[in-house]
Amino acid sequence: MNPNEALRLTLHSSALAGMEQRPKNVLRALAYQSEEEGPQASALATEQDFLVTLNAAHVTDQLVELWRKQLTKWDYAENPSWSPTERRTDERRSAVLSLLGLSGEVQRILNSLIPVPKEAGAVVISEKFIPWYTPQSQQGRSWYWPAYRRLLSEKGWPEEAIAGLDDASDRVVERLADPTSETTYQSKGLVVGHVQSGKTANFTGVIAKAVDSGYRLVIILGGTLNLLRAQTQRRLDMELVGRENILRGAAEYESDYADDPAWAQGKFLAHGGLPSALGGFDIVRMTTRDNDYKSLLQGIVALEFEKQEPSLPLHNPRNLHRSSARLMVVKKNKSVLARLVKDLNKIKTPLGEIPVLIIDDESDEASVNTANPGKPDADRTAINDKISELLQLLPRAQYVGYTATPFANVFIDPSDSQDIFPKDFIVSLPRPAGYMGAQDFHDLDSPVSPADRTILNSNEKAHVRNIRLTSNDDESELQKALDMFVLTAATKLYREKHGLGDRFFQHHTMLVHESVRTADHRELHSRVSKLWWNSGYTGPEGHKRLRRLFDEDLAPVSRVRADGFAVPPSYDDLSPYVGAAAIRIGGDDQPIIVVNGDSDLTAGGDADFDKRPIWKILIGGQKLARGFTVEGLTVTYYRRRTNNASTLMQMGRWFGFRKGYQDLVRLYLGREEASGKSNVIDLYEAFAAICRDEETFRRELERYAELIDGEPQVTPEDVPPLVSQHLPWLKPTSPNKMYNTRVVEIRSAGKWEEPTAYPTEASALLHNTELWTPVLESLSETRSSFSYSFDGTGTHHSFDALTGTISPGELLRLLQSLKWDTPGRFAPHLTYLEEITRSNPAKVEDWLVVAPQHSSGNKRLSIGASDRSLSWFGRKRRREYVFGAISEPKHRAAARRIAGALPQGGNATTEQHVAARRGVVALYPVVEPEQRPAVETSGQIDPGKVVMAFTFVAPASATGTDGRIVRFTTINSADD
Repeated sequence: MNPNEALRLTLHSSALAGMEQRPKNVLRALAYQSEEEGPQASALATEQDFLVTLNAAHVTDQLVELWRKQLTKWDYAENPSWSPTERRTDERRSAVLSLLGLSGEVQRILNSLIPVPKEAGAVVISEKFIPWYTPQSQQGRSWYWPAYRRLLSEKGWPEEAIAGLDDASDRVVERLADPTSETTYQSKGLVVGHVQSGKTANFTGVIAKAVDSGYRLVIILGGTLNLLRAQTQRRLDMELVGRENILRGAAEYESDYADDPAWAQGKFLAHGGLPSALGGFDIVRMTTRDNDYKSLLQGIVALEFEKQEPSLPLHNPRNLHRSSARLMVVKKNKSVLARLVKDLNKIKTPLGEIPVLIIDDESDEASVNTANPGKPDADRTAINDKISELLQLLPRAQYVGYTATPFANVFIDPSDSQDIFPKDFIVSLPRPAGYMGAQDFHDLDSPVSPADRTILNSNEKAHVRNIRLTSNDDESELQKALDMFVLTAATKLYREKHGLGDRFFQHHTMLVHESVRTADHRELHSRVSKLWWNSGYTGPEGHKRLRRLFDEDLAPVSRVRADGFAVPPSYDDLSPYVGAAAIRIGGDDQPIIVVNGDSDLTAGGDADFDKRPIWKILIGGQKLARGFTVEGLTVTYYRRRTNNASTLMQMGRWFGFRKGYQDLVRLYLGREEASGKSNVIDLYEAFAAICRDEETFRRELERYAELIDGEPQVTPEDVPPLVSQHLPWLKPTSPNKMYNTRVVEIRSAGKWEEPTAYPTEASALLHNTELWTPVLESLSETRSSFSYSFDGTGTHHSFDALTGTISPGELLRLLQSLKWDTPGRFAPHLTYLEEITRSNPAKVEDWLVVAPQHSSGNKRLSIGASDRSLSWFGRKRRREYVFGAISEPKHRAAARRIAGALPQGGNATTEQHVAARRGVVALYPVVEPEQRPAVETSGQIDPGKVVMAFTFVAPASATGTDGRIVRFTTINSADD
């Protein structure tokens, strides 16, 4: 930087520094600053100089960055006194630039270099609340938030990202109770982020602002594993607590981080002295990196809160703002939480006076009560019980859960006041810039047809490689994944030498995840070790494989997706880095780290990314599947199965920030081996489905977040119906977290749906039979022969049936009038049928009614006044008076073909009934075992003893625009 550039930067810095409260005429401010700097400064303080400088500037120039930081602050300012405009709008920016007194040309160039940040902010679903957290109320009290903000800036966070974090954390803090209020209120909320997307940064900001405003006990529930708790503790100590609060007068070498490279490198926040000696207040740590909460005498003493004026309660501002804060990161462990509860009961400070903030990281794991509420005297599960006990013990405690998979939390019974349902607010965090999430591996709603997709326009083709789910014999797929790991490692080294600088990539990892079982990890460790040591990466065979993989995979993708980062022109240019990459990974003879509790397999060391650079292959299960951040993850080999969306999404460790190597990321994912095998799980299809579930949920939250006449459209209690399911076998969360759920809609376009929960009372059976009798009497006199042949399988399904048609309106009225054993069992199907019947235009034009008939003449009965007889079906009820299957497999294919769900099957009769927007209803008069002797003898039955069962297939075209299959709601026990 030349002297003029440095002087210009100083002038602008000084001028803008005087505008913390509001934008003012910057030209006058520059002229004033230049008076003290001499004649040369005067020439640099003019609008003409500013215009010329901006015209030649790059977006990363220091002067532009200075203005970006200040303009962003004004863009985000909420309800400023100096402008009535909406924040983050062109109108707000125009108002700012006008107050600065800048000409139109300067305004135009500034807006070009520094566009108005219009990215989506946090979405909030909330009850109404009393505003208390305002700039005025916090004036002169902020200490930890400014320090944290400064640290993020020094770490290189863009000003837009910091402003977004500031805004999102405000949305949470303002919905907590005022810590100085005389009345107690317990707010409960949920913050929904993305997997590995910066949720910790958000709750660090929330904690900083909360302690600044008066919260004096902060309890972070830091996961269920020691390494997760330690990871969270270190992050908070480094970025919030700071060196002085950690040492508290001790020598540097006595710090629990003395062996941490970041401590020696000065990366821990420094306040410049103990905050209490500088006009602030201290944070007293109740836990350390290596030690969870322990029940010790000194721990109890440390929990005592000092009062400057003993006659006033702690929450009085005259006491509160002169007291130290206490912070602890505790594992979600029954014994640890029990010790904490026990000690809190011992302290002298009245617990009702302490403003407490409880942050629950990964709040859908362990925290949710999974005891079946339907069982009498069901006890709460252990962790949920202790959290409930803490909330009862601490009347001023505020509970905020953080998770990327929120469904278990929103399914909690809202009326259970002792539970953690987010009754006050749900905040959905925006997808951060630079984040690589589920959408980056899928082509959801792509306008490009599958046949025309390439690595340029298809995320799947660029990043996803298919592997088989069921075979352990062929090691070629795992070998290829290992080769890609080495190839991408070499490419990272190449990039460090071609623009990024040495050690830019501190970590480079591969994740191999097939099972949660330790025994499987042993076997997998043996397989991967054998492959690694036989790979020959420095020999001709290894180079031959890597060259082929470079030419066929890495190079084509990186050439179109490297985003400006260096790409080797050929494998020959990359090959000098291969040996160095292999040595970086396995030079210590330990290329693998197994992340589980088996001490015999941890020779590769711990996966502690804080203490050392890690270039390793990680093998693990549950420890890697929840909350743990795998740094530098580039290649994933994943075959583990699960049947719920929350678990599957949390296992997506490949989500995260991949600066400098997004194009290198590869996901080797288990796919089904043969089409048509419904019992084979396609993991890629599963991830696509949960991606849709998540995006639909976020989109619905955004849709309803806007206030109408100052009133919320929905509150957190109304959120569960916004949860949907796009894949039939993949539930939103585990079954034991769905006891309080009820399905409100099942969309089943083209699917064979078979209700089985028919009533048992004679009056209800008679009612249903009388409703169906006119439909039966309208059926054809003669039978039609339906069949369907499956191509290439030799399978042929055929049956005879009587037929008729019924209008959508008539069928809907009939179905709405039916009686069931339990009200609501058929309701989710009925909701869907109402939707497709009443939509405009209607998604169903008519229904073909078929009554399957046996090929032989027996098993016939008469229903109604006519002399016609119909085939009956003997069926037996099973559990809870519910039938098993009522239909027969041979009936289903032709019906689905008629509804448009299957291709042509080679039968003329079936094809002549096919029509656009046509559904099929199949009728089955069912006779239960105790009625069979009489029916078989006389062919007659009391209408109150026949079960008029039916199945239906809605038109395959009758889908929703969002593709969801199931919607849920939560059972509120207060409504019982």
